[in-house]
Amino acid sequence: MTPSVSTPAGNGGSAGDESGAVSQFVSRLVVTIVALPVVLYLVYLGGWWIFALALGAALIGLHELYVMARGLRPLVLAGYAGAIATLLGAHLGGAAWMTGGFMLTLLLAFVLYGIAETRQTATITISSTVTPVAWIALGLGHLLLLRAIPEDGRLAVFTVLLAVFADDTAAYGVGRLIGRRKLAPTLSPGKTWEGFLAGTAVAIAVSFFALYEEGFMEGWRSIVLGAAIALAGAAGDLFESALKRDLQVKDSGRLLGAHGGMLDRIDAHLFAAVAAFYVILAFGYA
Repeated sequence: MTPSVSTPAGNGGSAGDESGAVSQFVSRLVVTIVALPVVLYLVYLGGWWIFALALGAALIGLHELYVMARGLRPLVLAGYAGAIATLLGAHLGGAAWMTGGFMLTLLLAFVLYGIAETRQTATITISSTVTPVAWIALGLGHLLLLRAIPEDGRLAVFTVLLAVFADDTAAYGVGRLIGRRKLAPTLSPGKTWEGFLAGTAVAIAVSFFALYEEGFMEGWRSIVLGAAIALAGAAGDLFESALKRDLQVKDSGRLLGAHGGMLDRIDAHLFAAVAAFYVILAFGYA
């Protein structure tokens, strides 16, 4: 028998893991440095600029999800048309027209199902068409509603975007450094309670300093808003993780390098924007 040769596989694996981690960190950093200023500038401009930003993100996100769920035979044309109508409604007519645009998705899905050849049942096909629009287009539509708040809309959207970004960054960093207790091991094994609590604290701090210090909202209300953004953002992140696990994919795409796809980057915002809008509305600021 030929003797086996021992190799330092463990060390090699460790070095490879470290190299991969560094590469992912650099990729994340580059994408953030390039993309974040562009996004914030378009939000600052408002109007049709932020509409174009939301529409591009919605269509890319829908494409990613429809590709992942292609086995369910979603009616993608109905989804794209519904997303466009939803965002146009939010931009031109507010919440009521946004809802009307979204309902168009259901009508188009039903009509297309009647004339399309599909092996899936109506329940599965129509649900897999409409649900992504409800999640993605309505979530981004609420960002447009936030931006449309008189006088302080720009500040409100900046607060949501930066609070979610700071939350993600703190949760990721603290989770990797000292995270021990799994937050939702079935859905997302990498997330920890330590990271979640750190991210929540940072999101609350961003909301407080952005809104209270600028005189937009009372101190305790800005804290409540920050907590709502953090909790909704975490739920949005876990929601996407549940979908990806169900559809047996790791990332929604490769568009943003180590960040994954568009959905991997905006998943938390889709829930956080909705929560922020209705908290602000409940407090009488919208």
